[in-house]
Amino acid sequence: MADEPSSNTKTSLYNKIASILEESRKFVASTVNTAMVQTYFEIGRLIVEEEQHGNIRAEYGKETLKKLSEKLTANYGKGFSQRNLEQMRQFYLTYSTQIPQTPSAKFTLSYSHYLFLMRIDNLDERKFYEIKLII
Repeated sequence: MADEPSSNTKTSLYNKIASILEESRKFVASTVNTAMVQTYFEIGRLIVEEEQHGNIRAEYGKETLKKLSEKLTANYGKGFSQRNLEQMRQFYLTYSTQIPQTPSAKFTLSYSHYLFLMRIDNLDERKFYEIKLII
């Protein structure tokens, strides 16, 4: 009869596997967050560049966003209210001058952090809080 692994060996194996699982979960959460932030940035870009032709505000913007919201909500569910689309547009307008062509390398915070930061008009103050949130 083979020797049974000791209790310490079983605990050690469990701890190693648990560690792998925890790291994987963190990685998945981070990856999902980054994808979400990039997606919202791109939606904001499309609204500004294609629907508003680069203008900060189009005269027909409210109606366009209302119709867009209805279609997106019907096809993709919650999360695409007119208000959310306005926030995505503002997110792009706020960060488009700070983020290079590949925003994936620069978005390190959650979208909710960016929603908070966008309310800060002073660029230096906003950057200060961004750094504080990253640390």
